[in-house]
Amino acid sequence: MNYKETIQYLYDCVPMFQNVGAQGYKEGLANTLTLDEHLGHPHRSYRTIHVAGTNGKGSCSHTIAAILQSAGYKVGLYTSPHLVDFRERIRVNGQMISEDYVVRFVAEQRPFFEPLQPSFFEVTTAMAFKYFEEQRVDIAVIEVGLGGRLDCTNIITPILSVITNISFDHTQFLGHTLAAIAAEKAGIIKAGVPVIVGETNAETKPIFLAKAEEVNTPIIFAEDSSEVLSFEQDFAHATLLYTTRTMSELRGELCGYCQEKNTNTVLHALTALRQAGLHIEEPDVRRGFAQVCELTGLMGRWQRLSTYPTVICDTGHNEGGFAYIVRQLEAQPCHTMRIVFGMVSDKDVTTILAMLPKDAVYYFTQASVKRALSADDMRQKAALCGLSGHSYPTVSEAYNAALSDAEADDFVYVGGSSYVVADLLSFLFFKDK
Repeated sequence: MNYKETIQYLYDCVPMFQNVGAQGYKEGLANTLTLDEHLGHPHRSYRTIHVAGTNGKGSCSHTIAAILQSAGYKVGLYTSPHLVDFRERIRVNGQMISEDYVVRFVAEQRPFFEPLQPSFFEVTTAMAFKYFEEQRVDIAVIEVGLGGRLDCTNIITPILSVITNISFDHTQFLGHTLAAIAAEKAGIIKAGVPVIVGETNAETKPIFLAKAEEVNTPIIFAEDSSEVLSFEQDFAHATLLYTTRTMSELRGELCGYCQEKNTNTVLHALTALRQAGLHIEEPDVRRGFAQVCELTGLMGRWQRLSTYPTVICDTGHNEGGFAYIVRQLEAQPCHTMRIVFGMVSDKDVTTILAMLPKDAVYYFTQASVKRALSADDMRQKAALCGLSGHSYPTVSEAYNAALSDAEADDFVYVGGSSYVVADLLSFLFFKDK
């Protein structure tokens, strides 16, 4: 099989949550442990950092990786989902895993893993851990896929655990209360491994405290001693400018409002990593924050695609994420706001729609995944929330309609789902993929 055929085999033969939802989720670590033993426990050959949370774990993972790269470390980065190319999930110093390696790994390991009937994520995690070993990385930043306790990344023993925040998402797997979700995320907390928690509330903080006490490990709540004192959006340079406690001004390339909390979490994580023996200087931190997208290939986080009109895409897709997105939309200077919007059917669609600005012009659409809510259903649900617009069968058609209608001083936002953003980026930049 060539690369394209190999990826199609993975999509067809091992269920992928990204496409099919619950059918692609396997609870428990049995397959992961079996694969890990078969491959010789590759994750034990390098240090790891484990990052969980409902929102922000991708941004935090990429930023930490960018800073460590700037400090001279060879850094593995494992994240999900991918937006355009499967290989985005597995990187070393920002470079995606090679197509040849993906083909070779699947060809060599297929006879072993096929009888296990693993999930897509189980195979992908095993591939990532083995690749990082063969690449001889110094350290790998590992983003949790879903939850924490039973996520197949949770076989690692990291030098630091990070939990960004807790919000409602994937409730069918993780529970219907914030406390229940927090308990699943807290499952990554391990004995003797320090943990940084970015944000808590009255429901979640006791869960984290109890788990840390149970396994006798130090826990730091980043919000209790904020490193970030204030921030402002620099529209001209498409960045956020932070005032910090220990570094004075700090410029961040990621400019969604949610990044204030993520930045505070990362700065606390860096303190813990220095205490763990990593050599990280201030210029490394500044470069990592200022060039995270260039260094790691991160896409889709309040990403500016155009000016005149301004076009922004963002992968935020749940209530916690949209609490920040709506604030930023309201602060955006423009003549007319145009929103290209779609979601997947297993999210709390009505809650998100009720949060969105009523005076925007909407272009309802659907991503090219089976989980996508149809554009017509989205438009009908939106009408009940006081939002008006037309529906379009593809993201590219909705985007082209919005761009055709837009004047130079309008603002176009594309989002609601990672998969909507993925379709847009594929249409704009990766038509041949």
